[in-house]
Order: sequence, then structure tokens, then C-alpha cells
Amino acid sequence: MEMSFRKLPDNQHEILVRARKGPDVRLPAQPTGPTMPHDLVHAVVETALGIDDGFWGATARGATFQGFETVEPGRHRRSGMKVLRRGGDAVMAAELSVNWAYRVWRGLDTEGRGVGRPPLGPDALARTGPRLDAAAARWAAVPEGGELLWCWGTDR
Repeated sequence: MEMSFRKLPDNQHEILVRARKGPDVRLPAQPTGPTMPHDLVHAVVETALGIDDGFWGATARGATFQGFETVEPGRHRRSGMKVLRRGGDAVMAAELSVNWAYRVWRGLDTEGRGVGRPPLGPDALARTGPRLDAAAARWAAVPEGGELLWCWGTDR
């Protein structure tokens, strides 16, 4: 599966997802955030940790998440909801791991009221930090209107 993260004006981006089980999908313009798109962070962290049943693994298997739309109008014969019903717990666990890795990488609070127990240990964080650095540098180098291509399951 290939994801194209296109940089748009006003700190926005859009995503095109091709070569997955099911039709190609796109996520229309979304805010990018302070460093890079949240879904790119997912691709980086899930790859670094070998998570193949998180957000992008489910997407590769045909899951359809809120906000994504099919590129070519038509009827989607295999419901992406079936994938989520079978693997929703794993997707949520990946979300927690991705958010934790991102918090640590950004230097945000990881202790205190309401933070909870860390879902990742030092070894996992040692794998995610350098890859987030590299992805952030790649994203920063993309000119407005340009794209960053990411192949699912790889660091490219």
C-alpha cells in the first residue's frame, strides 16, 4: 500500500491511499499540526514497532475510517466496517502507542494527573524517536503542493 501525503497551503495536508485491499481512498484537506500529519506519525511509529494491525494495517486490509472517501465514486462491495469490527481493539492499542511515542518525541508531559501508565518502554521509544526525526525532516523538506510518498511497512 502506498500513501501520498500532499502538503497544502495554510498548514493543511491531504492523503491519497492506493494499492490496498478495497478501493483507493483519500482524506480531504486536514490541519497538519505542529510537526507533521498525525497519520504520517502513525505510519512511522507503527512501522518502527512492527504494528501491522493498527490504523494503517487495518486500512491496508480495507478498513474505512471517518473522513476518508473513495477516489472513484461507486459502491464499496466489501465493507470496511467488517475489518474494524474484527480488529478495533488492536487499532485502539496502536493509537495509544503512537500518541505516547509522539508525546515523548515532542517533549510533552508524560507524567502527572490523567496521563496513565506508559504503553511503551524505553526500547520501543529508542526505535521510534530517530524515525520520527527522519520523517519530520522529510515532511519539512516537502514544498507546498508537493508530496511525501510512504510505502506501508517500510521507512520510505
